[in-house]
Amino acid sequence: MSTKFDAEKAENAAEIEMQFAVKAVEHAQIYWNLLQLRKGSELRLTKLDDEIFEDLLKTIPEFKNPEYAKSVNENEMKSAKGKAVWRPFMMRYEKKIDDYNFGTLLRIKNTDEYEQDTTIFVPRIQFLAVEIARNRYGLNDWVFEQK
Repeated sequence: MSTKFDAEKAENAAEIEMQFAVKAVEHAQIYWNLLQLRKGSELRLTKLDDEIFEDLLKTIPEFKNPEYAKSVNENEMKSAKGKAVWRPFMMRYEKKIDDYNFGTLLRIKNTDEYEQDTTIFVPRIQFLAVEIARNRYGLNDWVFEQK
């Protein structure tokens, strides 16, 4: 018998949370390895990179300035105002990007490596939008050049 699932009343299962965390870390490691193998400005993260980037610039015009893409403010992104902007953006990719809302680690600053204090947990489409912008602006090229 099926009943409607209420996410607000669901209990956290430590094993499931651990599996999500492991997947997020694996994703971060893979992305970091890619940045070490090739300049970010030469990478395509999805077949929809152009669409995502253009949509990001229309939705959040501040991203037209490469300086804005250098860092993200978790409090702004997750505030009521931030959610009102990001949620419609994310929903446009619900059927276009696999696991568009899967939890993913995003570096707070483009100059950071992946570490506990330098990352935040965001839906995958937010990670893609920010990292596509950073890559387009050459802000991640330093990873390859440093390697």
